[in-house]
Amino acid sequence: MIPLQHFLFISAILFCLGLFAVITRKNAIQILMGIELMINASILNLVAFSRFDKVDNTGQMFALFIIVLAAAAVAVALVIIMNLYKRVKSIDPNQSDTLRG
Repeated sequence: MIPLQHFLFISAILFCLGLFAVITRKNAIQILMGIELMINASILNLVAFSRFDKVDNTGQMFALFIIVLAAAAVAVALVIIMNLYKRVKSIDPNQSDTLRG
């Protein structure tokens, strides 16, 4: 059986890669992909803790809830990015200087 520390180590690496992508990228879609990596790292933590929890599987239920919320967030973010591209003709977040329509 794989120990819990291995899961936590992989999750920490995924979270750091996602954070690096969010900080360094200038493309809105790549920033969104970095956020998804960070969400997946937290889901991996919840499932790993749930596997080692002998009483109940609350970690798996939380993970499913987070997956549903992440899918909804991606749908909303893609609509925002498409509207940004329609108005500014670029998906670089730094090029959009106004928030009004």
